[in-house]
Amino acid sequence: MDGESDSEIGAHNTTIVSQFTKQAIPFKEMSQHSNHYGMNLMLKLSEPKQHDTVLDVACGPGIVSCEFAKLVRYVKGIDLTPAMIEQAKQLQKEKNLDNMEWEIGDVSTLPFQDNEFSIVVTRYSLHHMINPNRVIKEMYRVCKPGGKILVVDVTPEKDKRELYNMVEKLRDPSHTEALTLDELRLLLESESIIDIKTEHHDLEMKLEDILNASFPSPEDKKKILTLFKDDVINNNLGMNSQNRDGKIYFYFPISMLIGFKPK
Repeated sequence: MDGESDSEIGAHNTTIVSQFTKQAIPFKEMSQHSNHYGMNLMLKLSEPKQHDTVLDVACGPGIVSCEFAKLVRYVKGIDLTPAMIEQAKQLQKEKNLDNMEWEIGDVSTLPFQDNEFSIVVTRYSLHHMINPNRVIKEMYRVCKPGGKILVVDVTPEKDKRELYNMVEKLRDPSHTEALTLDELRLLLESESIIDIKTEHHDLEMKLEDILNASFPSPEDKKKILTLFKDDVINNNLGMNSQNRDGKIYFYFPISMLIGFKPK
């Protein structure tokens, strides 16, 4: 998605803000997004230390930021959507954390100095970006030499990616494109990130809950339900959908990649 115009970026950012303003409270409250297994796996992989300074890129309602803040010296969270930042501030208050700050801004042009943070993280965000390369480049820029860059995102299988992206765009118009694990690794390597390690887990979701939290149109909701019913039988989406007592459950394929900015 290189070479997009300023108007294209502006239009897409408007879509993101519109969508995530509606999703801000449900996103925070949906327990799957603070999934303990996935969160613990992310912290184990990144090994935060007490002296670390962390930047959470596209921080949403601050779930990841607050977990890091319990373990490090300082955390900064940035997100494009004001309603998400308001939820993040509320979560910080609930958890009684005082080593955090928040900023509203476009993560493709981070308003921070070079080499400012020792850990730079983004979770579940790149598939909303019109130019994920630019976001990774910015994450690399603000990371200290020897610091860590951590990316967590959905990574569909190569032969399922097209249909996966189609159903996600129906559900959430701010979705752009989910990359495969190999593509995501190449993206990090192309920005000179080294010593990349990966972890994977499947995040269980109830289809009814996520549809209620993402507000697709009635027509698109019907299309989504049809695709998931087919997925139960054929696994076309690569989400291992299952019908349990008349309710559809599925699994987001989540990959975590962490690497270092060379010293």
